[in-house]
Formats: sequence, structure tokens, C-alpha cells
Amino acid sequence: MRRALARIAARASARATPRARTSREGRFASNAIGADADDGVTLTDACAARVRALEREEGGATRLRLAVRGGGCSGFTYEFTLERGARAGADDKTFRAANGAEVVVDGVSYEYVKGSTIDYVEEMIKSSFEVVKNPRAKGSCGCGASFDAEDA
Repeated sequence: MRRALARIAARASARATPRARTSREGRFASNAIGADADDGVTLTDACAARVRALEREEGGATRLRLAVRGGGCSGFTYEFTLERGARAGADDKTFRAANGAEVVVDGVSYEYVKGSTIDYVEEMIKSSFEVVKNPRAKGSCGCGASFDAEDA
């Protein structure tokens, strides 16, 4: 029991310090369509593979949508949803990985996530999409669920 609590405390401590992590494979999928490398949103191989797996499970076009919402103890939170068969809106930006997986970001949220990397992380107690590197974030809360952003 003590070991489990120590691991949980270590994870919480690690999340309190903003740092870039890589996917389990350690490689990153190719960047976005129509964006500079520094301004695009990048999907790790693990993220791109999971989006494609979800697409196969759903039996049709499925993409990941990333939005930034006000809230959390640091000011902003990331919100991930899956879109099935929907078209991107006029102010949306679409980013595609080499395997065809797509992530869509609305125009307002994009200002807060330019240059970010999205990963799919599998841990003992959860599996989730996460923003693992965001150059626009000044800091985050202790649990890593919210972030404080530079002026957009």
C-alpha cells in the first residue's frame, strides 16, 4: 500500500512540474497541414494510432477535437472529444498525422495550443489523450489537469 501511495505522490509531483513527455514509442507523427512546424499541433505515434483505432471501432470517419475552456485551478483546461463524420468549421484548423489521423482545433483554442504535442497515455488507472508539451503554457496545477497560459 505504501509503495502504491508513493508512486501516486511521485506522479502528482512530476505533473506539477511542466515538462515535455514523449509517447511510449518515443516518436512523433508528422505535423499539420498548412501550418508552420512551430505553430502546428503534433500528434505522437501513440495518439495517432489510438485515433485510427477508434475510427476503425466506430466504423467511419472519426477525428479528435481539442478545445481549451476556462476553468480549473490554473485558469484553463483541455477538453478532448471525438467527432464522427463532422466537417470542420470555418474557423477550425485541422492537423493530420502521417497515418491519416486528424485533430481539429477551433480558432480561439488554437491561440492557446500553438506548437503543442498531443499524446495518448496509458497508465495503470486511466488511459487518455493529453497535451504533453504546450509552449504557450506558463505553468500548471499540481494534478496537471489545468494550465496557466501566456497571453494569446
